[in-house]
Amino acid sequence: MSVVLVEGVSDAVALSVFASRLGLPAPDVRAVGGSKGARRAVAALPGRHVIGLVDAAERADFEAHLPLVLMCDPDLEAELIRALGTDGALAVVDAQGELASFRRLQHQPFLRERNLEHQLGRFLGGRAGNKERYARLFAQAVPLDRVPPPLVALLAAIQPES
Repeated sequence: MSVVLVEGVSDAVALSVFASRLGLPAPDVRAVGGSKGARRAVAALPGRHVIGLVDAAERADFEAHLPLVLMCDPDLEAELIRALGTDGALAVVDAQGELASFRRLQHQPFLRERNLEHQLGRFLGGRAGNKERYARLFAQAVPLDRVPPPLVALLAAIQPES
């Protein structure tokens, strides 16, 4: 089985949730603690088929060490927000009782002029644990016909041949 390297725990969570929802075997996903951890992680897996999922800005860090790298544009959170749509993402935030908190964040001077997708992305990264929690919640809420393309491609690439 292939090993999938991802930058962080939220990436691993989303990938595992989608695999489960799609009835696929649980992937061997390893968070490497940021894109610079790819070299060390690959070195610790001699002889294993290793592929990666990474944010656009860090793609080169993974490509230097992996034969196959799939990219989220610009990151996993944005892919999930696009897949849900902003109304869907806001519904998930609201169901968590955090819509008022999000609305306060929107009014901060550094975010007022930014688009809703950017504001949601900032919200997800704003509190410890939010990225992981919302990666799970968003991945559970995304309709299966809207799974982000990089995740679809990655899940297809790691499935054993029949």
